[in-house]
Amino acid sequence: QIVIFTFLFQKVAKLSSGDIPYSLLVTGGALPWGLFSSSFSAAGDSLVASSNLISKIYFPRLLVPASTLVVGFVDFAISLLILVALMVWYQYVPDFRILTLPLFIILALTASLGAGLWLAALTVKYRDFRFIAPFIVQIGFFVSPVGFSSSNIPGFWRLLYSMNPMVGAIDGFRWAVFRGVVPIYWPGLIMSIYTSLLLLITAIFYFRKTEKSFVDMI
Repeated sequence: QIVIFTFLFQKVAKLSSGDIPYSLLVTGGALPWGLFSSSFSAAGDSLVASSNLISKIYFPRLLVPASTLVVGFVDFAISLLILVALMVWYQYVPDFRILTLPLFIILALTASLGAGLWLAALTVKYRDFRFIAPFIVQIGFFVSPVGFSSSNIPGFWRLLYSMNPMVGAIDGFRWAVFRGVVPIYWPGLIMSIYTSLLLLITAIFYFRKTEKSFVDMI
């Protein structure tokens, strides 16, 4: 993905990456997106996959999809080695902004949990939703700034674009790792945070509303 996106967006589309190598820009987008997509997919299928456990004993059902975030984070941590290797290769050392990196990781996890809870609850009731998840991930991959910088989107459209919660997470991740060379669009970040929280709050509300019927439907 890194090689293909670097070729397509840098060589073919002629998009700029600022003062950092384009492969670093792409890696800085692919890693937080990978965290979101793996956590979202696992959370969405978690209740059906744990049907035997859910039907035998009672425990807060919310723990099942929430626990999948741990697995997604472990995969993400291992994938960070790719970024570290590239930064060593390009002799690119982060500065104090790297201390804010956990905040943007939390933003990506918040978005993935919110979307995953919606998908998990809907999948119990409507089993065909499990086939929609890969489609959502594929579309989300291309509408998120994984292979390019969101700064290429002009004016007010960028604010609307930031309603995608992963826009703020990816932009913030790059800002934290790459010494602020990829600047943060603060109105867009606020919009992404708002969307993530709204997604999570509504997902928890719907999940709690329907969880009493999970055993019967599973």
